[in-house]
Amino acid sequence: MEKHNDCPLLLRDFLVYMETIRGRSSRTVDGYYIDLHLFLRYIKATKQLGLQEFTPDEITISDMDPELICSVTLSDIYGYLNYVLTSRKNSAATRARKVSSIRSFYKYITTKTDLLEISPAKELDVPAIRASLPKFLSLEESLELLTATAASANARDYCMVTFLINCGMRVSELVGININDLRKQEKTLRLLGKGNKERIIYVNDACIQALESYEPIRQKLLTEKKKSGELALFLSERSGQRLTARRVEQILEKHLAAAGLAGRGYSPHKLRHTAATLMYQNGGVDVRVLKEILGHENLSTTEIYTHVSNTQMEKAAQSSPLAHIKPPQPAQKDAKD
Repeated sequence: MEKHNDCPLLLRDFLVYMETIRGRSSRTVDGYYIDLHLFLRYIKATKQLGLQEFTPDEITISDMDPELICSVTLSDIYGYLNYVLTSRKNSAATRARKVSSIRSFYKYITTKTDLLEISPAKELDVPAIRASLPKFLSLEESLELLTATAASANARDYCMVTFLINCGMRVSELVGININDLRKQEKTLRLLGKGNKERIIYVNDACIQALESYEPIRQKLLTEKKKSGELALFLSERSGQRLTARRVEQILEKHLAAAGLAGRGYSPHKLRHTAATLMYQNGGVDVRVLKEILGHENLSTTEIYTHVSNTQMEKAAQSSPLAHIKPPQPAQKDAKD
């Protein structure tokens, strides 16, 4: 946690607790750090220094004492949310995430320390977020992406894209796969999801074939880089070590561009949406089964994939028995009229 040394001790303790005790991923903890670092800068600037205008980077919070952090009120938090809305133009979704971070921080303080009895964020309202359908690749776009990736002649990249677009896994789960997580005979794969929760999914023939093409490449790389003890399935071609999530994003961007799909907002997470949507719409997968495949904690999270596609709506409209009834021809008028 050296990278969090610019935080007050109370915040550092919270970040350590979330990662080591609650099992949050390093990405999630980094998100808490970013949100709460800015929040505490705002609190120090406005409550302690009395500043109306300030540059966050100029505010040091490593010396903030617990008394100041615990003196925060609900009004202070709403003031901060107004600040990130007006000064930083944060969206409702970003502000909702910041609310979640603040709530978690003060829940930790009230339940795991003796510093505060009631959280100032207890009655904090979450900014309304407009419901939107998940963004995903169409079946045609998915095939274009796979074709473009195959054309690169990079077996590792093709295997990764195949896994993402078929299995609906998170990018963090993809890079976390170890070689012994796979059981080719049983066609199963063990994934480590959010909160270090394990789940077993089945992989299809496309994944198995892509894996078998990549395995000799992986073994050759391990030999060349002298990394015989490396367990990670997907390796960096430079170091022979586990790929990072960010590197996977960069690799996918390259293949999306080659497929003519750049600039459309597609990402590894959009491939997760794609897999889920194609399974539901084309494979007739029950939403409860889809929940287990995706590793969702609540069924309500999965139900977003039950949206009806435009094609299905068009087909429904055309299926009406009245869809092809032609209007009656108007009677011919007499010339004198």
